[in-house]
Amino acid sequence: MPGTVEGGKQAGKTNKRKYGKDFYAKIGAMGGKLGKTGGFGSPLKGADGMTGKERASVMGVIGGRKSRRGKRR
Repeated sequence: MPGTVEGGKQAGKTNKRKYGKDFYAKIGAMGGKLGKTGGFGSPLKGADGMTGKERASVMGVIGGRKSRRGKRR
């Protein structure tokens, strides 16, 4: 059963039983706290001189322009 969806579900149940219901939240938080780059939405200014929120806005505009949907009629 290792390597299958059913095996993954069983491993998840085992981890929660052994380490508590918040096991995956805890390991996710540990990884997030260890990060040094800040991520896409970081309030820190990056090499481009923009904060994450500004960068996300600019990238959203670019993505919107490249949208494959036609004009609304």
